[in-house]
Amino acid sequence: MFAAGTALSMLAACTAVEVVTHRVSENEASVPAGRYDLDPFHWSVSFDVDHFHYSRYVIRFDKVKAQLDWSPAGMEASTVTADIDAASVNTKVPLLDRMVKGPDMFDVERYPSIRFVSTRFVRTGENKGTLTGDLTIRGTTRPVTLNVTFNGHAPNPLTKQETLGFAADGHFSRAQFGLSTWYPAVGDDVHVAIQAEFAKPVPGSGS
Repeated sequence: MFAAGTALSMLAACTAVEVVTHRVSENEASVPAGRYDLDPFHWSVSFDVDHFHYSRYVIRFDKVKAQLDWSPAGMEASTVTADIDAASVNTKVPLLDRMVKGPDMFDVERYPSIRFVSTRFVRTGENKGTLTGDLTIRGTTRPVTLNVTFNGHAPNPLTKQETLGFAADGHFSRAQFGLSTWYPAVGDDVHVAIQAEFAKPVPGSGS
């Protein structure tokens, strides 16, 4: 209720013209350097795996924190760190949620966080590239590469904060992280899909 009320208040304070004419720039040089935090309301992180060869079964996570340190040199020199609350996994099936959180899979009591720390970015296009980083699940760390697209930057018309948007996706083998339970009924290849907005904290906000 609080979040909805806050959003409505911001919308009311923003003119219709500002919203309708809002544009973002794909020019990385327009982005002020500094720390950006994941917008708590505008992001999604999901894993999907083969399910009996019928479909890709999608699970999402409901709690994620991430920080982007943006360099004046652009994406090549910028870094990102993300922490997923493993216990926030949401399969839409309560029994399955408990099983995935249990010792045979994420074992969230011993390993409460899934962590990604970027190590290298290689540009493949004007506003895209491959981001490699160390992914840690269940106490095991392995390199994972994501395909990243920089969607653009502009001051958010509602919050007035400098805001950046990204899309990313990639794949990893769950067996490499000790997550081979239910194979081969559930496939080994995990597809990761990410949508994320990062906002620059307002000076004096304490964040």
